[in-house]
Amino acid sequence: MSELTQVLRHVLPVEDPNALVGHATGDDAAVYRLTADRALVVTTDFFTPIVDNPYDFGRISATNALSDIYAMGARPLFVLNLVGFPRKLLRDGILDEILRGGSDVTRTVGIPTLGGHSIDDNEPKYGLVVIGEVHPDRMVTNSGAQVGDVLVLTKPLGSGVIATAIKRGEVDENVIADAVQVMTTLNRSAAEAMLSAEVQAATDVSGFGLLGHLRGMMSASGTSATLETARIPFLAGARELTEAGHVPGGTRRNLEDLAGDLDFADSVDEVTRILLADAQTSGGLLMCVAPDRLTALLTDLEGHTPSASVIGEVVQGQPGTIRIE
Repeated sequence: MSELTQVLRHVLPVEDPNALVGHATGDDAAVYRLTADRALVVTTDFFTPIVDNPYDFGRISATNALSDIYAMGARPLFVLNLVGFPRKLLRDGILDEILRGGSDVTRTVGIPTLGGHSIDDNEPKYGLVVIGEVHPDRMVTNSGAQVGDVLVLTKPLGSGVIATAIKRGEVDENVIADAVQVMTTLNRSAAEAMLSAEVQAATDVSGFGLLGHLRGMMSASGTSATLETARIPFLAGARELTEAGHVPGGTRRNLEDLAGDLDFADSVDEVTRILLADAQTSGGLLMCVAPDRLTALLTDLEGHTPSASVIGEVVQGQPGTIRIE
């Protein structure tokens, strides 16, 4: 049992019939039905800086928080800011830049910031509460995968490794720029393509890494999966930085927690294993699409997402298990 699972076992089961998605399935957001054709979708996310530039940190944080809404097939309505920041540094302009970055993202989406909450904190933190809406019959959850579905990933992996190297001052500026570009790419276009292709199961790849989020989706769906490592995209510089030892603790914990559900082929090297479990920030959408919808999905994704990679397949097997080749 993971540390998080141990804690969450104390959270009471949800009995409200209008609570369409709660904590039981590990979905990206909560969904609460208001009427027969409207449901609220609610999520929150915040974290400490993963890049040195405060404006980019704000953009990444906002993009990351919005991703949960898009992963559910929902439309964002408004946001609230969540801020932890040292009071003694308020006059330095750093928080101004963080909030400006977040606001520029929400302005691009076309939604307002209606308020928020802040605390005096020695270590800066920033994120959002995001409120969205979806038709109850059209939401996309992580429990709808079917045997035979194709797995499609819309962003390359490796942001956790790169963020760790940034903190240690041992990463090339071009690698940082590429990673920031990917992490500030909204999953809005990916979500639009997902809905057009009538994808029935999806999640965004974040702190549990690709393998962790895939396991969650397979467990919730009662299915298993196979992955082809040769087709999985990685950020520029991610492999080299992993080889150099810039691996976050969360990534190593992910691998440990997943160990009993993974079956690696002998040909899969240690660097690849680490990157598949790398704790991501503002990662892409991982979708399970029916084979007859795959071409249409890839066509819609092309040119609108950092990648549109077919990386594996949903198969019969012990729920939540993954074969990696």
